Amino acid sequence: MNFARRCWAEINMDALKSNFELIKSCARGAKVMAVVKANCYGHGDEIVAKMYDENGADAFAVALPDEGARLRGFGIKKPVLILGYSCPEDVAKLAQLDLTQTVFSLDYARQLLAAAEAAGVTVKCHLKFDTGMGRIGFTVRDGLDAAVAQAMAVCELPALQIDGAFMHFCVADSIKNDNKAFTAEQYEMFCEAVDLLEKARGKKLETVHCCNSAGIFMCPDYHLDMVRPGIILYGEQPSDEVALDDLTPAMQLKAHVAYVKKLEKGDTVSYGRTFTATRRMKIATITVGYADGYPRLLSGSGVFEINGKPAPVLGRVCMDQTMVDVSDIPNVREGDAAIVMGGTAGDSVNDVAHKAGTISYEILCNISRRVRRVYLEGGQEIAERDYLK
Repeated sequence: MNFARRCWAEINMDALKSNFELIKSCARGAKVMAVVKANCYGHGDEIVAKMYDENGADAFAVALPDEGARLRGFGIKKPVLILGYSCPEDVAKLAQLDLTQTVFSLDYARQLLAAAEAAGVTVKCHLKFDTGMGRIGFTVRDGLDAAVAQAMAVCELPALQIDGAFMHFCVADSIKNDNKAFTAEQYEMFCEAVDLLEKARGKKLETVHCCNSAGIFMCPDYHLDMVRPGIILYGEQPSDEVALDDLTPAMQLKAHVAYVKKLEKGDTVSYGRTFTATRRMKIATITVGYADGYPRLLSGSGVFEINGKPAPVLGRVCMDQTMVDVSDIPNVREGDAAIVMGGTAGDSVNDVAHKAGTISYEILCNISRRVRRVYLEGGQEIAERDYLK
């Protein structure tokens, strides 16, 4: 028993590669920007992002400059787009690392300009249009001409190099007719805005993109120059409404059986005494808790897998430990590995998300940095990363 790995996430590199090849084949010749923010959705950016780079990713997307800096530190030289806000004071870092910054308003562009001129640098940028997401961007829905005029004003600012434009679908992962119509409307608005901007500039934008994970499969005619897969890279579905064939989940969260004991009728388990044994039972304490990313909301409802059998969670999930029922699982011993999520007899990542009232994205991203990532290829371990070091 290797208790140095009290709790670990096994990442199946074969699954990741298979998902990536599927995405490339469905992109119909469009470039692929791998979304690797949030530590590759919890899978570990160093090993996984480098694999995408080696297997043909054309560009990468992150959420903040420090994530982009990590990619550069791993030797990735391809374009890296920061999808949201960066502090204007970071312009020197953006320029030095050759990161592309999203620009979503004229005011923000002017802040970047002032910082860039003070630092004596030029910053690469992509313009962000808002066609219905309601988050950031030049707001096309409230006035096309005004949005294009503001975007054009940004293009005329020195020290900002405008290389592309993009938008984000908000309901491409829905098959409801009104949502499908809204997605089509978003696309049409975006294309019209880009067309007007390019005519005003007198030249084409280098890269125009809009398709997220669901859009790649649900909207094949909307791929434009590049697509931006996120959750599907890691083998999880974009939503309950959109089930894509041939995706393979890449992560299993595992932990050890630390202790096995008997419960007598009337004995209680964990904080709050929310579980009381109604019969004689055998329980196991597992070295995983909510500080590792296993939701406390699954107290009394989660199901682990031990020795190929389901092991229901008993009582409240603790910060570092969780108790499960192993009464019907023979030969459970201290040191056995439990599949906390991602198994077949227990909960999948999606099952955990449903029981917690959330989505698989959040469950994966919440896997703690103290959980070691162990990488497998052909069923054999090829690497391990401890993100606490």
